[in-house]
Amino acid sequence: MEEKTMTADTPNRVSRRNFIKGVIASGAVVSSAGYLWRSSALFGQQPSAPGSVERLITLNVNGQDRRVDVLKQETLATTLRYKLGLTGTKLGCDRSECGACTVLVDDVPRYSCSVLTHTVRGKKIVTVEGLAAADGTLHPVQQGVIDEQGFQCAFCMSGFLMATVGYLKTNPNPTRAELAHGISGNLCRCQDYDKILTAMMRGAENLRKA
Repeated sequence: MEEKTMTADTPNRVSRRNFIKGVIASGAVVSSAGYLWRSSALFGQQPSAPGSVERLITLNVNGQDRRVDVLKQETLATTLRYKLGLTGTKLGCDRSECGACTVLVDDVPRYSCSVLTHTVRGKKIVTVEGLAAADGTLHPVQQGVIDEQGFQCAFCMSGFLMATVGYLKTNPNPTRAELAHGISGNLCRCQDYDKILTAMMRGAENLRKA
């Protein structure tokens, strides 16, 4: 039998594995090129294409400017919890019903699960982590919770705190009925609303004395 030898003119067989590797490599090159183009556009301060959303943005959270990479459809609750590590903001229903994710945006209570992160650029965001003073002194409303032991499981506590602090900025001396109405957008799965309201009223009293 005549022995076949490999010469320079003999074409190399393309195996299935080599073909797949080539496809993956080609995709990586294209992806990298796109990333480099976006980066050059960003750092070169070139205008974004119509309809596009800048991903690397600056948020003012608890008095600090934070740079964060966010998706176009990303909610503020997701950004706070999973990008910035501020897990005091809770995700309960994730559809604007329970209020566990309440934060302050320019001093107004908002459900962060239904606020797109891109829409709050240039605004001041405060989470429950930002209520206490720099020296660790609790906010008067936080102290009211301790004074009255106002919660059971406390999953909803941060939402109630933020809603109360926001409401007291507009009505610092509410009646019990007024405060109940003011924070009625927050729900407690333990359903001890009377005790929670007592704690929030104590917080309002502490705030007036501060």
